[in-house]
Amino acid sequence: MHVLDKFHYCPVCGSADFEPSTVKSKRCRHCGFEYFLNPSAANAALIMNSRDELLVITRKNDPAKGTLDLPGGFYDMNETAAQGLAREVKEETDLTVVSSRLLFSYPNTYLYSGFTVHTLDFFFLCRVEDFTVLSAHDDAAGYEWVAVRDLRPESFGLDSIRRAVARFQQDFEAGKLGF
Repeated sequence: MHVLDKFHYCPVCGSADFEPSTVKSKRCRHCGFEYFLNPSAANAALIMNSRDELLVITRKNDPAKGTLDLPGGFYDMNETAAQGLAREVKEETDLTVVSSRLLFSYPNTYLYSGFTVHTLDFFFLCRVEDFTVLSAHDDAAGYEWVAVRDLRPESFGLDSIRRAVARFQQDFEAGKLGF
């Protein structure tokens, strides 16, 4: 099955002669337009409090509804990495990110409306302005603080998040996360 199998017609001319060209593209034999499906960019925030606890949320929606997650989401058009991260954190937690540092990234897949979305997820260590405003909104059904030593990556519903939490835990325990 080709990654673009759900796309049957050329988005430029409407022709049904829209066929696989590469493993990530389809080309229209009628007008020559070629569409490449590249990964969508997403972010996740690693936010700690002064007790060495990580902020985790519970997913409100599928995929992986009811599992643990990190605040974050997809970037919007014309946003910088910092802007998109801050917007997503604000939408889900009401927290204001005052600084962030990219730690690492992982590829992922995300099933949405029957379509597998390939993503490239960027993980940031974040400082926030004021924890007293913390509340769950948008895609977050709830939140909790978990001591880094007590994190269980298998409790997180998305593959890239599990991998990131495991790496974060290792890096934290090894003293590699100074801000």
